[in-house]
Parts: sequence; structure tokens; C-alpha cells
Amino acid sequence: MTLEDWRRNGWLQTHRTSREEVRGLLGIVRRDLEDAGGAISPDWRFGIAYNAALKLCTLLLAASGYRPAHTAHHYRALASLPLILGPERREDADYLETCRRKRNEADYIVAGGVTEVDAEELRDFARGLMKDARAWLTENHPELLGE
Repeated sequence: MTLEDWRRNGWLQTHRTSREEVRGLLGIVRRDLEDAGGAISPDWRFGIAYNAALKLCTLLLAASGYRPAHTAHHYRALASLPLILGPERREDADYLETCRRKRNEADYIVAGGVTEVDAEELRDFARGLMKDARAWLTENHPELLGE
């Protein structure tokens, strides 16, 4: 499937992003990556690192001309990663889906289900994804990175 197939299925909407939107999302990611290293519970650090990864997927989707429809928007943003960065990123999307479920449990069901290792691993993953997202933007949409 392609992103356009997803749009035809009603899972995505077309979206025209801007340099300002991309700058704003990257600012949120930088803040979240910093805050995810703070002296708070692993649950919260994990949730903040998850938000950074989600914003990066949302940014890549926006730069590709789409945004998730309202239903299952986190799931769609994360699952779009291999459609944008390439099929070799399938395992990364699967990892992020596992993180989405863990974050939901920590936010809505029970506290204490996230370990220090989980939180740091996701923060490290999001840092790497930020580098990859910036490289992809530089190659595919340099007009969106003008700083």
C-alpha cells in the first residue's frame, strides 16, 4: 500500500505543511527529548519520549502531504514510517506500536509498568529517528528546513 491508498481508504487526509509547522514540530521533539531525561518516573519519561517519536512520524507524514484522520491517528502516524523512510523501517514501526500500547497502559490502566531501560531505550530511539528524519527532509524537502 501507499500513502495515497491510505488516503483513499479514509485513514489519511491531504495536508500542506509549512516551514513554520516543521520548525514547531522539531521544537517540540527537542523539548521532549530533553524532558524525557528528567528526574521523573520512568512512566512519564517513556510517555514524553513516545510523544517525541510520534511528532517525528507526524512531521514526516506532513512533509509527505498528509495527516492522519481522527480515528487511530497515533497508530496511522507510527505505521506510516516504512511507507515514507522505506520498508527497512518496518521493525521500527512495529517497535513504536509496542511503545504506543505500553504508553496507553501507563497512562490509562496502571502505573509502574515502564522500566528505566524502557524509557531510555525509547529516548535513544527517538534521538536516532530525529537524525534520520532531518536527513530525509534535507534530501526530499529542504525547503521545509530553512532555519
